[in-house]
Amino acid sequence: MSGLKWGIAALVVLALMAGGCRKETVGPSVGEYQKQRAAMIEKNRARAEGREPVQVAKAEEASDEEGAHSFSSGGYGFVYDPIGKRDPFRSFILDRLKEIDTAAKGPLEQFDLSQLAVNGIVWETEHQRALVMDPSGRGYIIEEGDAIGKNDGRVIAIDDNVVVVREAYVDFHGDKTTKEIEMHVRQSQGG
Repeated sequence: MSGLKWGIAALVVLALMAGGCRKETVGPSVGEYQKQRAAMIEKNRARAEGREPVQVAKAEEASDEEGAHSFSSGGYGFVYDPIGKRDPFRSFILDRLKEIDTAAKGPLEQFDLSQLAVNGIVWETEHQRALVMDPSGRGYIIEEGDAIGKNDGRVIAIDDNVVVVREAYVDFHGDKTTKEIEMHVRQSQGG
């Protein structure tokens, strides 16, 4: 029995050696790869400099030397143009949240403080309020803590004839500074 086992093992080894000795090439050799890589680098450099128009080769036109063993996408001369396309590595969820955040701003945050006018103040109560008019004549009631103005302004105080707003600015050095702006009640012009 041991002779039979040795015989079968010898046949298996011979069969593996005979079948396994064939050399099948899966891809390009190192020399071919380096040539193709150098050609592709030169081709991309020429396209970047504008020396050669960008053309996409069809599958039938790809030769065996260039297309069959090419390291580019499927052997085609494809060049990605990112102009007008979104960044594939940027989160679309964060972009959508930013859109929602900017869309959630109130109507008074669309105007500069110089475009808004204080027409009236109720100040001897527990919660002082003021009536602010936008350029179109629409009125809004504000109180302390409300957002107002384009520069992320907040109402910090309402007094008998003045509304104090704190706005944030970025100066020419890039430093963020705050400024308190007083908006006085518009006085009527007689009559």
